[in-house]
Formats: sequence, C-alpha cells, structure tokens
Amino acid sequence: MARLGEICSINMGQSPESSTYNAAGDGLPFFQGNADFSELHPTVRVWCNAPIKIAKPNDILISVRAPIGALNIADTECCIGRGLAALTVNPALCNQKYLWYGLENKVEELNSKGTGSTFKAISKNILSETEIPLPPLTEQESISTALDKVSKLIVIRKQQLAKLDELVKARFVELFGDPATNPRNLEIVSLSKIAVFFNGLTYTPSDVSKDGTIVLRSSNIQNGMLDFTDTVRVSCAIKDKYMVQDNDILMCSRNGSARLVGKVAPISNISEPMCFGAFMMIVRSKYAPYLLTYFQTDAFREQIKTGATTTINQITVQMLGNVYLPIPTIQEVEEYTGYLNHIEKCKLTIRQGLDKLEMLKKALMQEYFGERKK
Repeated sequence: MARLGEICSINMGQSPESSTYNAAGDGLPFFQGNADFSELHPTVRVWCNAPIKIAKPNDILISVRAPIGALNIADTECCIGRGLAALTVNPALCNQKYLWYGLENKVEELNSKGTGSTFKAISKNILSETEIPLPPLTEQESISTALDKVSKLIVIRKQQLAKLDELVKARFVELFGDPATNPRNLEIVSLSKIAVFFNGLTYTPSDVSKDGTIVLRSSNIQNGMLDFTDTVRVSCAIKDKYMVQDNDILMCSRNGSARLVGKVAPISNISEPMCFGAFMMIVRSKYAPYLLTYFQTDAFREQIKTGATTTINQITVQMLGNVYLPIPTIQEVEEYTGYLNHIEKCKLTIRQGLDKLEMLKKALMQEYFGERKK
C-alpha cells in the first residue's frame, strides 16, 4: 500500500479575489469545483487574471468539497478554487490512469472522512494519508488497460442514451415547433394552468433509516432517468402529498450547481412507495409527457435562469407558476407519448447493458483495489 502523499504532489486550491474573475478570457481558466467538471476535462466558464493556486496540464483534479471525490483531468494550465485539489503524479512510481481508478474506488471512504456542518470537505492531510495498492508499474498499466476497456464501453452506452434523448428533442420540435418561437402559434398558458407542483419532504438526519421509505433527491436523477445507486430511506411521518405517483415528473428545485437546477426525470413503474425531498418538486399534469421534454429545452431554462443563477440556485413554486409555454392538444400529446414509449423501450435495452458493464467494472475495481489487496 502507498499513501497519496508518497506518489504524487497535492496542491490544494484557493479562491482568488472575486474581482479577478472575468468572462473575457483574461488570465487562466478558473475552476471552482465539481460544477465545472464534464466527462473527462473541466468546462471553462470563468477566467482569473490573478490566480493563487495553479494546476498543471494533465494533473488529476479532485473535488474536495461536497460532492467529494469527483474527478477530472486538467487539459491546460488553470487556476483552482478551494473546492478542488490538483494531484501531480510521480510517473516513476505510479501510472496516472491507475491512480485515477484508485481514486474512483476511494470516493465512499473520502466522503466518510469529510467534515463541516453545511458542506462536507476533506483536508490535504486526509488526501495525503489515503492509501491505494501499489503493484509494479507493469501491473498498474495492465490493470489500467483492463479498466479502460470496460470504461470506454460504458461511455459508448451513455452516448447511445444521449443520442436517443436528442432524437426525442428533435421529434418534439418537429411536432410542436421550437417553444421559444412557437411557429405553430399554439396557445400560450402559464404552467400553473395545466399542472400542479409542490415542494417535498423536510427530514432530519435522525429520520434516516435502512428500512424506511425511499426519499428521492437530486442524486437520484441521472441522465434524465431515476437512478437508485445513491438511495436514502427515512422513517418518519410522511403526508400523502409527498408520495410520488406514476406519471409524475421529479424536478430538482435547489442545488449547489446552477446547471442542475431544473433537471427532471419521469416517475413510472415504481416498485415500492417513495417520497421526495425538500430540494425537489413534483410536477403533476395530464400533459406530463409533453412537459417532460419541454423542461429540457432552452426555452424553459431561459425562464428559470434568474432563479438558477442566484446565490442559492433554486426554483420556487411561485417562479414555476410564472413559466409560460405553448400547449398542443391532448390528442397531439397522446401521439407524442406513443413515440416516447417506443424510445423508452430502446433506452431500457441499452440501460440493461449499461448496468451489466457497471457491475463488471465494480467487480474489477474490488479485485484490483479491494481489501484483499492489503
């Protein structure tokens, strides 16, 4: 076993003065935390002309504040804020991709060591003391190659799902037109006229129970679908209004990342009673299939932009009630629903393959980085 501090240098981020931020490309790209991460490399949204902590190209960037453990690789010299740390690997001791997978396997452990009342965070010392198995470089490379093959197949499956989502959006525009311009001159109504929506259950840490009722949170919306990888259950009194129903739309109403505010997933074929948390909303309407796609359009995001870019990044019930959108006939919605059902069958097949690949990767990670390696 080897400590991270022995195989790489650890550069903890520090936020520069806000007056040095800009959107004009002056200075270095500035990444503040997990919200700037994409699949592999962070997305530049802000620059800083007076950086304090600088990461090098090819450094591994790790989120050290909630959510702890998310990973990206710097593809250019950049400024890092206090939500990130940059790891520069010693290539004589460790294969960089091997370290990436080793860190992936440590996410749960790192989160368990996070401290803080509002947002959990980990220190440089915790990172430095974190251990991973360190076999010879040739074995590290072999392990990385095996995990790369599975990871690439997982990415392909996710891309296939994304392509199907693009087809859905294209069909939506083909049938109804761009909601921003409303070329079909459909009737414009407020969302409150065709749907009901309300916030979710407030609960305390003492309510969390292994045998309670599932409470849906932002992390349960992944790629536009419900995901139960990170599931919380609560044992407390739950009013009927907080219990989800088939054909509901689950929406994230508050999040640390503005781009995640307003993300949605359909509720369908639920296998057991479930409720939803305080930072979520349920939207209930006979137009649900139409609304599900509308909520993913630029037209909707433009209308919620004010709430999704404030300090607390949220959409209120009042704001959602003030959203105006074009509405087709129920007959047209039913036609569109048939198309969605066909796409959903295709997505189900792909997701089943994706689940098997992710189980395989998990098994390999346990084999290479699990307790028996100690």
